[in-house]
Amino acid sequence: MTAHHTEGDRPLVLGPEDLPLVEKVPLAERDLPASTYELISRTAAAHPDAPALHLLGENGRHWSEPDTWTYTDLLRNVHRVAHALIAAGLRHGGTAGLLLPSTGMTYAAFLAAQAIGVANPINPMLAMEHIADILTLTKAEVVVTVPALAEKARQVAGRAALRVPLLVLGADDLDHPGDALPTDRRPRPCDIAAYFHTGGTTGTPKVAPHTHAMEVYMAWALGSTGGFLGDAVPLAGLPLFHVNAVHVTGLAPFMHGRPVVSLGPLGYRDRTLMPDFWRIVERFRVTSFSAVPTVYAMLPPVPESVDVSSLRAGAVGAAPLPGRVRTDFEADAKVPMLEGYGLTEATCVTSATPAFAPRPGSVGLRLPYQHVKAVRVDAADRPIGDCGPGEVGVLAVNGPSVFPGYLGPNGPDPSGKVVDGWLLTGDLGRVDEDGYLYLTGRAKDLIIRGGHNIDPRPVEESLLAHPLVTGAAVVGRPDPHAGEVPIAYVTADAAATEDDLLAWARDHAPEPAAAPKQVHVIGELPTTTVGKPYKAALVVDSVRRLVLAEMAAHHVSGTAEVTVRDGRPFAEIRGAHDGDLEGLSAALDRYPFPHRLERS
Repeated sequence: MTAHHTEGDRPLVLGPEDLPLVEKVPLAERDLPASTYELISRTAAAHPDAPALHLLGENGRHWSEPDTWTYTDLLRNVHRVAHALIAAGLRHGGTAGLLLPSTGMTYAAFLAAQAIGVANPINPMLAMEHIADILTLTKAEVVVTVPALAEKARQVAGRAALRVPLLVLGADDLDHPGDALPTDRRPRPCDIAAYFHTGGTTGTPKVAPHTHAMEVYMAWALGSTGGFLGDAVPLAGLPLFHVNAVHVTGLAPFMHGRPVVSLGPLGYRDRTLMPDFWRIVERFRVTSFSAVPTVYAMLPPVPESVDVSSLRAGAVGAAPLPGRVRTDFEADAKVPMLEGYGLTEATCVTSATPAFAPRPGSVGLRLPYQHVKAVRVDAADRPIGDCGPGEVGVLAVNGPSVFPGYLGPNGPDPSGKVVDGWLLTGDLGRVDEDGYLYLTGRAKDLIIRGGHNIDPRPVEESLLAHPLVTGAAVVGRPDPHAGEVPIAYVTADAAATEDDLLAWARDHAPEPAAAPKQVHVIGELPTTTVGKPYKAALVVDSVRRLVLAEMAAHHVSGTAEVTVRDGRPFAEIRGAHDGDLEGLSAALDRYPFPHRLERS
């Protein structure tokens, strides 16, 4: 039996009724490529002259005159970089660190590194010590970079314990034959294909291994959503060190023979391209793009003279979506905004909104062959039972997308993260009878006020309903009586005052205990490198404000610095003098965070 919806022999999941029909055919019988190299080779053989990449913003060209690669060109460049990698010292199965901006050669380097060994794309903006730590953990044998980043890469490579050599694309000789790989060995489905670091802002990011089977499955499964049908043209603007960019605007369209429009090295941050965003959509007949809410919030209005009728939808994820952002986009672009859910530890996407059957408030339907449930956990975050349909718990994912565990010194280690094959995501949510997912927050973001659990997301939604508020984040500030109390940080129009917003928050909070004790208006909410909210920075700021207030109350002069130690804020007061120093010390002792008072 086949699914209700198909394109040729490709099964589609456009509604919940399609899922069980697709899954009647075992995944092993789907004739998927054995590796990402076989994936790109199959497509180049089937569509040799079809465009694979329209590269904007490269080599000083205007976006209207892109450098376009066919699938033959892409595969040839994969072969050229593979030759250069081996010449630079990469062994079969070895790791190549990729310290690169988002260019056509980055796509080629990613696929070439996977054809020989393991690709390890790294955010070039990370601190040098963190890049060096990642290269050391992944046992990198070569670092691939470009001239603009060569000096930083050279310093990083010198710091890494392995003292890895550099391959500088654009400076080193790539005049290698592009007709074949320089080896007869081919990757197997079980081989590690990539190491992706998780998106953080402080501390060395964790590293998630992906196998070829995981990545090929994801490319195929994303095709089942209908996003790469017929004349589909996805636009890429997210950085290629992140799984969304690699899969949603890389391997998935490549597997299905569709062209990708790349916004270039700066992506959505390119201030010369973004004013022409809708003209780019018109010029290349873009059908979809994926972005975080902050990108949607800064999109220019659609000019009346521009035809964007090719656009089918905008995809969004990674952070809570303000209702006004959705409303404004859908009214302006005249297409729906479709939410999805995914994480690096499950390759990329776990759920996507089906085109024919969206459900309000949901982040979509699970992809075929993946399984998602909500579970109850104990105080140590160990699962102790499954939740029923519609019951909120910690979301757990099982299936061909789940990683083998974070990379440790001795290889992938599933301890604590993958239990009996189920990935514990740390996200709170519920799953309805048809498999639709609804997110309610992060387990670690729960505010525990005097033993009462407060989910910050409904509080944030109540703030976002204010006509002047453009962004909101609610965190738990340490409190001497309740342990934690909720406070809010918002971005808002200049006319908004903190007193007015505090009154609004109290009137519209889902319950009295959830009403923020304070509202702070700030210029920008902190995010990670991939646009996800970074609440730890707000907790640190809340403690700093608290310490400064206590210092003022006790008439103590000095400086206050708050950092994170062992997962908790740590306050350090230097040069304390004047005032009631003993009273200040006693006051700070009442709070559930460590501190040190250094007197002048």
